[in-house]
Amino acid sequence: MSLPIYLIGARGCGKTTVGQALATALGYAFSDTDRHLQQTTRRTVADIVAEEGWDGFRHRESQSLQAVTAPATVIATGGGMVLAVENRNYMREKGQVIYLNAEAGVLAARLEAYPEQEQRPTLTGRPIADEMVEVLAARDALYQEASHYVINAMQHPDSVVEDIINILALARAS
Repeated sequence: MSLPIYLIGARGCGKTTVGQALATALGYAFSDTDRHLQQTTRRTVADIVAEEGWDGFRHRESQSLQAVTAPATVIATGGGMVLAVENRNYMREKGQVIYLNAEAGVLAARLEAYPEQEQRPTLTGRPIADEMVEVLAARDALYQEASHYVINAMQHPDSVVEDIINILALARAS
């Protein structure tokens, strides 16, 4: 049985893009916790946060994580998935957790270049470049703690996928 692969990291690190390509390369299914949450609630993340607050959203996000977890699946998680210790432990116990690590400036540039139509509401109310510095400072240790592997996500998505495949192959061989 092939364990699920969880991709974690901040917004803009490439979890969805890399996740889809990795799933194709491995012959796995692909799932995105944010997309699952939006499909099951028929609301955007911004709508959920506006109606239920961040705590309500985080609770739904945890439920979404468990709902999409399945063998031979690459799962792109929301950037804040690691905030709950239960989610960090769940992912580590159920599969392989890969932190797609990128510098705040790179993340901000990506988010500004490719804004999502239904982008999450700002966490801090500050410009995206400032927010990314703040978010990474707050979450990097949690991403590190949750992950089995840390991958440089500041390169082309194809290179990120290749690095993940290589590190997983090395892990299986040892």
